[in-house]
Amino acid sequence: MSQKNKLSLAVQYADPRLRDTITRPQLRRWVQAALLAPAELTIRFVDADEGRVLNRDYRAKDYATNVLTFAYNDGEEDESAVTQADIILCTDVLQREAAEQGKTLAAHTAHLVVHGVLHAQGYDHENDADAAEMEGIEIDVLARLGLENPYSNS
Repeated sequence: MSQKNKLSLAVQYADPRLRDTITRPQLRRWVQAALLAPAELTIRFVDADEGRVLNRDYRAKDYATNVLTFAYNDGEEDESAVTQADIILCTDVLQREAAEQGKTLAAHTAHLVVHGVLHAQGYDHENDADAAEMEGIEIDVLARLGLENPYSNS
């Protein structure tokens, strides 16, 4: 993850509240830090209503969640394929969680961007071993970005 991989990044602020707070250059830096291969990604900021609809329609969970990743070439055999995904971040949930956890909005958003990018590349947390691996990568990436361990209780 230390080398720079080719990245095509689109950023959509369907919910414009974070447009001036979480900027495209920040997002690009966070995404790039977590990339293992070239990628074509879209990051979309949505409000709670859109987040809830997407989570309900695609995951059968009727509530807005912090991040959703739609990976379009997950499970493909071709390891040279460009990672393609949409990463959806719910502004309402990001703001609420950051406040509840005593984190800056930028640090919490960086964590969830890294989390979403790892999902786009095939990582998951469906079992304890996979969760531990994914969390370890997240901690390492965030440390390289100068951010604290998001899983520590301090």
